Order: sequence, then C-alpha cells, then structure tokens
Amino acid sequence: MPELCLLRPDHAPALLAFERENRAYFAASIPDRGEEYFARFDERLRASLAEQEAGECCFHVVIGADGDVLGRVNLVDVADGGAELGYRIAERAAGRGLAGWGVREVCALAAERYGLTVLRARATLDNAASRAVLARTGFAVVGETLLNGRPALTYRRAL
Repeated sequence: MPELCLLRPDHAPALLAFERENRAYFAASIPDRGEEYFARFDERLRASLAEQEAGECCFHVVIGADGDVLGRVNLVDVADGGAELGYRIAERAAGRGLAGWGVREVCALAAERYGLTVLRARATLDNAASRAVLARTGFAVVGETLLNGRPALTYRRAL
C-alpha cells in the first residue's frame, strides 16, 4: 500500500523525477508547469516548504513501495478554516483508485490534524477522471468557472 507523507526536502529527487516523467501526461488535462518550473525546481521546492512551515499550504506526496513518488495531494491557500484541494497521480499509477484514496486521506488529515472545516476544488469539464474522483470523495458541485481559460466546475466539501 502506498504511503501519504507531508512533503519534506528529502523528497526532492523523487518529486522532480515524478514531475518530469509525467509532464506530457499531466499537460493533456491541466496546464503545463513550463520550463521555468523545472529549471528552478530547487528554489520552488524551498519556497513551497516555507509556505508549508508558515501554515499556508500542506503539500503531500504519495510514495510507492519502491520510494517513487506516485502522486501529489495538496491543500493550498489555507485560511479561515478552509483550503483548496489539488492532486495529480502518475500515469503508471492511474486507474487504480490511488487518487480517491489520496483525496480521502487528505480530507481526514484536513479535519483531524489541520483543523479545517471545508475544502474547495476545481476541475475542468474535459477532465472526467478528476470530476469522478471529487464526486466519489464527497465533493459537491457548487458553481462554474474558468480554469486557465478552460470551462470548469467548482466543488465544495464540508469536513
């Protein structure tokens, strides 16, 4: 069974490998991170860890039995008892329920460890897999929006 861990500095090599290996796969359904993300990865990781230390975000990695990063499940913009949920799962691990498992685990952490009472999420209309994960994990559609210029739905889940 995979392990869900709060992001740490020692995850850097596996996290970078995960992002590089899945770049084209992710870009098919969400905006590409761009070359600068990879060129400045260490700097961005330090900034993310500082945001996490300040309580503004909670970045989680899904670690497989071999130590590889299989996914990310993050809480960003933590404030006033709520946060926005985002996640991505490696192509080689997709379709096995890992996203749903990770989202459920982070929802439990959000309520029990981080003291949050509500989570928000967004998914583009053409990302049926992500919308299905949100529906199966208790998120309800509460509106429509644009996500990087693409039609999307907004979701909410009380914890």
